[in-house]
Amino acid sequence: MGRLSVSLCGIPLDNPVIPASGTFGFGYEFAEWYDINCLGAFSFKGTTREPRFGNPTPRIADCPSGMLNAVGLQNPGVKDVVRRELPKLKAVYRKPVMANVSGFSPEEYAEVCEILSRESQVGWLEVNISCPNVHGGGMSFGTDPKAAAEVTRAVKRVSLKPVIMKLSPNVADIVPIAKACEDAGADGLSLINTLQGMRIDLKTRRPVLKNTLGGLSGPAVFPVALRMVWQASRAVRIPVVGMGGVSSAEDVLEMMMAGAAAVEVGAANLRDPLACKKIIDSLPAAMDKYGIQTLSELGGLSHG
Repeated sequence: MGRLSVSLCGIPLDNPVIPASGTFGFGYEFAEWYDINCLGAFSFKGTTREPRFGNPTPRIADCPSGMLNAVGLQNPGVKDVVRRELPKLKAVYRKPVMANVSGFSPEEYAEVCEILSRESQVGWLEVNISCPNVHGGGMSFGTDPKAAAEVTRAVKRVSLKPVIMKLSPNVADIVPIAKACEDAGADGLSLINTLQGMRIDLKTRRPVLKNTLGGLSGPAVFPVALRMVWQASRAVRIPVVGMGGVSSAEDVLEMMMAGAAAVEVGAANLRDPLACKKIIDSLPAAMDKYGIQTLSELGGLSHG
């Protein structure tokens, strides 16, 4: 194994850098910019059973040190993802990918996960119970330990691949939810999703987003994400994937010191399509600066 090598739920990665769902499409779009096989893995666009147009526009707003989005899980539906998107991805990417899954009932989550877990290129199922931008699903499952456990059990019953539950930061205490998912059979956790926020247009005196509320991401949320990764990783024995405002090699190292086994990069990809490649390229120098010989020295990899 190389200096950057890590393991996630028993699957080896060349490095810990994973573009986050919703910021990297289905991957092949970014292959026009660089060889995406340099990535550890990536989490593709959140997928539901039926096609979704998402929320009405405007659904993006700028913020200091971040952005708000209320896209609302726009995607072509799981059947089209299997039929059209994954074959295009396979032509440019040879490693396992994360299939990010959303739903509006435990049964829907399970149905989509069962379909995607049969795909050879899918290495993990990242089950999103934390999206703040849909009504009647998403975050409503991720803010209650019993509901989170119910979805976890439903997915585990049908999945052929490791299940990683993606948790919401919009809770008073992340630990009971993390432990509930572990107790229900989750193979890993990922956190955090976006924090709820809003902006008001001073000229119109109306919310900037048509949905009123959106999810805040970007560097502003990094300290909150780091804190929650630290708390969750110490409460469970399964691996934790850290994310939230990561935009540099130093951020990756900090996340791993807090307990992350791997690290997802989200909003940075929207500002710079080459963000993940630049982070990977700069990791060795950052490790040298802080006297880190291999990433296996850092705390989160004890969960590998």
